Amino acid sequence: MDKLCLDCSATIKGRADKKFCDDQCRSNYNNRLKADDSKEVKRINAILFKNRKILVKLNPEGKTKVSKNKLEKAGFNFLYFTNQYQTAKGAVYIFCYDYGYLALENDWFLLVKKQED
Repeated sequence: MDKLCLDCSATIKGRADKKFCDDQCRSNYNNRLKADDSKEVKRINAILFKNRKILVKLNPEGKTKVSKNKLEKAGFNFLYFTNQYQTAKGAVYIFCYDYGYLALENDWFLLVKKQED
């Protein structure tokens, strides 16, 4: 039985373990695989960048309080963040890169900018 190229389905001649008829087909096939992965990465990065942009806009001084409603109206997505920081007292700050927030009582949030080490 003839082996077929994974990209163009042409008959492959040569080694028994060969998967592609030429370098172009190998590149096409691998680029298609990576394109599917990169779509999801791009989508998530867009959400993270939007979240950061919202935090920057609502926190020009580096520290302020805002309501959850204000964050939501701006389009903030609470499901996506880059890291967390827990203080010695147990408070958990959520960050989108260098800007973050701490949940307070009654749907208020303390917005902060990460301090340089």
